[in-house]
Amino acid sequence: MKKITSMILAFTLILGCFAMAMAEDLPVVKIGVFEPASGDSGAGGKQESLGVQYANKVQPTVEIGGQQYKVELVLADNGSSADKAPSAAQKLVSENVSVVLGSYGSGVSIAGSEYFKNANIPAIGLTCTNPQVTAGNSHYFRVCFLDPFQGTVLANYAFKELGAKTAYCLGEAGNDYDQGLITFFQKAFEGLGGTVFHDDFQNGNSDFTSFLNNAQMYGADLIFCPVSIAYATQIIPQAASLGLTIPVLGGDTLDSNVVAASAKGTNVNVVVTTFYQEGANPDFDNGFKAWLAEDAEALTNNGGNDMIAGVTVMGYDGYFAALAALQAAGTPDSAAVMAALPAVEIDGVSGHIAFDETGDAIRTSAFVKKVNNETGDWEFVAEQTVE
Repeated sequence: MKKITSMILAFTLILGCFAMAMAEDLPVVKIGVFEPASGDSGAGGKQESLGVQYANKVQPTVEIGGQQYKVELVLADNGSSADKAPSAAQKLVSENVSVVLGSYGSGVSIAGSEYFKNANIPAIGLTCTNPQVTAGNSHYFRVCFLDPFQGTVLANYAFKELGAKTAYCLGEAGNDYDQGLITFFQKAFEGLGGTVFHDDFQNGNSDFTSFLNNAQMYGADLIFCPVSIAYATQIIPQAASLGLTIPVLGGDTLDSNVVAASAKGTNVNVVVTTFYQEGANPDFDNGFKAWLAEDAEALTNNGGNDMIAGVTVMGYDGYFAALAALQAAGTPDSAAVMAALPAVEIDGVSGHIAFDETGDAIRTSAFVKKVNNETGDWEFVAEQTVE
């Protein structure tokens, strides 16, 4: 078993810059970054990619089979769309990447999956939480928790901590992430004795007034909408304009500074489950913020400030999981990397990562946090597990 412990925090940006300079004449190993940089999930995809890019800045080289390699990131924009994902996946295959990271969004991960499988290229999902991403796929792995777990955590928090008895669920029709997480939330919430009402909106919708009125009509105690950042930043202000004060719950996709900013100055109580709470690892936080301060484009891609999203941390951890797999394989050959991945373990910023027989990370807790409506910051609420 190839195990790296405390490796992630051992490297500083200074060492990373030195290694970058020394890497110019080294052979290259390529890691594909399969993420949306455009479309509804573009904002989240950029923040996830930032974690990978920062990790590459921290450690730009890796020793494979006794030889040092320069790690080159190959970015492919899947456009937040299952229609565009195949061409992005094919681009990475044509570039002969050894392993793929991504994607933000379960639907696009599923849409690109077969191309990686056919090319014998392993993929490591960073925050694609739908179980179908890895189900029956020996080539797809994952470093995040899954929706059955996340949905149950959210349902328990809503029913037991918020005292909600009636939930109104709202998601995008046909979106694998939205619909999957709503299904698991509904099952757990009804199992606790709650009542659920569920509506869907079509892609491209911008007026959510009728849906928010439905939540009021049903007498909902909360709105559960695990939607994309693009939709969340429309739903929250519209809920505020209608005077809604019931909590708005979301999954990991809503863990964004842009979402938090949309709730600032309102009475809408936004609560999410996520992979990381800023402040949990000061070394990572300080290093990432310093990097953002030196890179105007990276700061823009992070939503214009240096608030840390959970998806960024998962991108960082996923990169080091990929390096561990390359080291364990002893070769950049993708098939060998895929064979090595099941035994990989790392101690990441988000916690210890090891894979089960399906290729999913063994996760037992999630962070619950809420928006401070006065400051627009995320505040830690609890680290919650499921019995």
